[in-house]
Amino acid sequence: MTESQEMKCHAIIHSHAAACGAGNMVPVPGLGFSADIVTMGSMCMCLAAVFGGSITEEVAKGMAIAALKQTLLKYPARVATKELVKLIPGLGQIVAPALSITLIEAAGWSIAKQLERQTRNQE
Repeated sequence: MTESQEMKCHAIIHSHAAACGAGNMVPVPGLGFSADIVTMGSMCMCLAAVFGGSITEEVAKGMAIAALKQTLLKYPARVATKELVKLIPGLGQIVAPALSITLIEAAGWSIAKQLERQTRNQE
């Protein structure tokens, strides 16, 4: 990954993670997953453009769901905590967004590396 690509990925991933954090402030367990999938789909399409590719919305959703599954398997306690803590008034609106941002950051970099490998293999 070039320095330019890394800077673009950094901006894309951080801005989408912040959007996911905002979406996870709503104190309804399970609603955060919808915000995560929509935001990650958009993030996938933006990241693909960084590497000179173009993907459809359906492919982006598939990548987002796969990344969330991988994250869920890697960090099951964090994901469960993110949703359950929403039941605690006040605390849930602080902890859930913070955990969401962390998870989306990890998934975003995983997707960026995957897209970079795919681009390198096609050359």
